Amino acid sequence: MRQQTLLLPTLREAPAEAEAMSHQLMIRGGYIRQVAAGIYTYLPLGLRVLKKLERIVRHEMDRAGGQELLMPAMQPAELWQQSGRYSEYGPELIRFKDRHDREFALGPTHEEVVTTLIANEINSYRKLPLTLYQIQTKFRDERRPRFGLLRGREFLMKDAYSFDMDWEGLDRTYWRMHEAYSRIFTECGLHYKAVVADAGTIGGDGGTHEFMALAEIGEDTIVSCSLCSYAANLEKAEGRAVEGQEINSVDRSASPSTSKLEKFHTPDIKTIEQLVKALVEPASQFIKTLLFMTAEGSPVVVLVRGDHEVNEIKVKNHLGCGELQLADAETTLRITGTPAGFVGPIGLPAGIPILVDQQVSVLSGAVAGANEQDYHLRHVQPGIDFSLERTGDFRNVTEGEPCSCCEGSLVFNRGIEVGHIFKLGTKYSEKLGAKFLDSNGRNQTMIMGCYGIGISRLLSAVVEQHHSEAGLLWPQSIAPYQVHIIPVSSKSEEQMKLAEAIYEQLLQQRIEVLLDDRNERIGVKLKDSDFIGCPVRIVIGKEAGNEFVEYKERNDAEPRLISVEEAIKLVSPLKQ
Repeated sequence: MRQQTLLLPTLREAPAEAEAMSHQLMIRGGYIRQVAAGIYTYLPLGLRVLKKLERIVRHEMDRAGGQELLMPAMQPAELWQQSGRYSEYGPELIRFKDRHDREFALGPTHEEVVTTLIANEINSYRKLPLTLYQIQTKFRDERRPRFGLLRGREFLMKDAYSFDMDWEGLDRTYWRMHEAYSRIFTECGLHYKAVVADAGTIGGDGGTHEFMALAEIGEDTIVSCSLCSYAANLEKAEGRAVEGQEINSVDRSASPSTSKLEKFHTPDIKTIEQLVKALVEPASQFIKTLLFMTAEGSPVVVLVRGDHEVNEIKVKNHLGCGELQLADAETTLRITGTPAGFVGPIGLPAGIPILVDQQVSVLSGAVAGANEQDYHLRHVQPGIDFSLERTGDFRNVTEGEPCSCCEGSLVFNRGIEVGHIFKLGTKYSEKLGAKFLDSNGRNQTMIMGCYGIGISRLLSAVVEQHHSEAGLLWPQSIAPYQVHIIPVSSKSEEQMKLAEAIYEQLLQQRIEVLLDDRNERIGVKLKDSDFIGCPVRIVIGKEAGNEFVEYKERNDAEPRLISVEEAIKLVSPLKQ
């Protein structure tokens, strides 16, 4: 490709709203342009990278036994109503009506459509197992689109769906997809971790893994072990269980506390930080009492240690509810009769369920709110002063605490979710009628899995890991062009003749080449070349008459002067 005619509008400065480095560099390098918040046009270079990512994904999906199809982005609302997700999915689902007043949604995912398709087309075990996939634009009305392609409202996604006869078959398909994802992200040059995760709005009860690209800009916290292979999203990470007792049947009556429950005055001391400072005791000795409200308006209280945070995902999963919100001050006063900051587990109104984190259950002589303004209680004894009937893991783990699987400690990293695989089970097949006759003629429900990769997000994740202060550092497998040829002066007949000769020779070898034939200063050309980030740069200057060029691979600190023949040999392995 000749750069003179290429739509490649590079910028010297990034837009002020571009926070993520990937967003800044792809705009400055002429890869993308914003149309609206969370909606982007892919310029020629951006589309070339996107197509290469698609090619890698297609190859591994086909290798794993998938068959490609294409489903509509516009989906009838009744399919979502049938699955129960139309009301559950929330405002991210873009809903609209056609001219006949029929309700539709723009698909953020395609479980309903593909399950209905298979329910109508497959009715025998002889056609199973089956895995279908597509690469298609998806739509989600994100509350806060940000970080460029990392959180958009319109994005490119590969979504696959598997249908098996039994759970054993699903397990084989699931791990085959797990291996395929590992190969995909490795070929794309990503440093990633596969972590245990929460199923979210996709649902299913068979397990799920997220594939996380490690990056500081990532919105997810990855918890891993310093010694073993344990890794999980913070939403699912578990700390080491309390040892030496069955938490739900703690009996402290045989060894009651030597100190009696004591109410003491704490005027305007509402937060854990204020209590720690006033009482000179560690936060781990305090009980945080937090009131939440479900979507149905039911209150629930969660108790965690003062140095811990409630994990709302774990609480929602325990309650089996879709939405959960921390109560505001007005709601707290109305429900408990106590101002926020002084609520405690003792003397709450009857009927409010109390979920006790297991780390709270083993405290002795703790401090908690007294359910009275400006007062707290000392010497609180869990299991004596309040019930431990509903005890479990309801908190976020903390960095450095012991691993639940070995003697290692937990380490935190930030990550970008680039892939997610689910064991759905019968969540959709049961509701949408995806059944088959087994070998004995009995009617059975198909066992499903689903497997997603955010391809446009993957593009950004690669940039987050592969860049320098000067610009992009594309891995060879997905670079828009393999070689960038730059004559110092387009007015030099000698330089241009050699540049054209190298260009034609590399094209004949099926190597993707970008030739900068613009009438620009060499400083401008080199700056743009850094933004573009091709793996190899060949600069043709004053040694052109001797057929010597400056050869530089993108990660090299300095170029080296070599012969044209040697340069051709070095880039020959880059052929597509």
